[in-house]
Amino acid sequence: MKHAIFAALGASMLACGSAGAQDILFGSTSASSSHYGYIVAVGKLINESGADINATVVETGATMDNIRRMERGQMDLGIITTNVVQHAVAGTQEFDGKPQDLSLLWVYAPSPQNVIMRADSGVESIAALDGVRINPGIKGSATETTTEAVFDVLGIKPDWVRGSTTDIVDAIKDNRLPGYVKSGSPKALDSSTMDLATATDIRVLGLDPEQAERIREGMPDISIVDIAAGVGEGIPAYTTWSFGVGIAATSAMSEETAYRIVKAVMEDKTVQGNAMASVKGEDLAQMTLDYATVPLHPGALRWFEEQGMDVPAKLKPAM
Repeated sequence: MKHAIFAALGASMLACGSAGAQDILFGSTSASSSHYGYIVAVGKLINESGADINATVVETGATMDNIRRMERGQMDLGIITTNVVQHAVAGTQEFDGKPQDLSLLWVYAPSPQNVIMRADSGVESIAALDGVRINPGIKGSATETTTEAVFDVLGIKPDWVRGSTTDIVDAIKDNRLPGYVKSGSPKALDSSTMDLATATDIRVLGLDPEQAERIREGMPDISIVDIAAGVGEGIPAYTTWSFGVGIAATSAMSEETAYRIVKAVMEDKTVQGNAMASVKGEDLAQMTLDYATVPLHPGALRWFEEQGMDVPAKLKPAM
């Protein structure tokens, strides 16, 4: 039901904007993710901001899918993660020798990556996942690619199972699969994980100190974070890996369009926080400067400089 409601909202974005306004396509993620609800809210916010922009939200496979679609000119902006977009712009890892035309608009959330297992799976540590069937994240997402890279660094080889979030959660509920990796927030597990927890007891696997250090040394593009107890009922504190989640666009987006979008987002005090609890009360401008790994879009930079914010040289587009 929630999937259908969000999909209908996303499909109706054009109707919310003004006639004759610029149409843009906004790449999101799976409709079962809390991030999809956030993007739907942002799309509506943009449409009603008076910026003369009609944003249509499109359900996608998240970061990697959005980047590929933007490269093909099929999307105007979309969800990315700070680690993957860094490799995309540099032309490294999955983008080896093929640097992408991308720049950052804003960052809205840190995204701890959670290894979620059925409590009755018998798996009680990340090291014990060697050879175990588990989903690394939805296909085409930053969670998927980052999870695989993390486990390569750790020298642990699970038996990866691919699928959509909905299919994977259903498989775990039915005990056809013991677990998956899913992004969350520092304050709460993802909505799909909370849904799963209503059907079966779950366990979150954390990194031990040696594993955390190996990731720090081998993957400087991501962070190691400590999550306090209470992100889910009965979940103790744990350590995991994390990156920032934000929105990027290509140089095909004009400076003026990017400026109007960023201005609408940064001036909002209620809509985004109501759509995604982890965003409520956060300083998105400062978060963007703290987590950004690639230069800001010229339109975004214009807004930041108008606020008198000190933008590091590495985040300024090349002239």
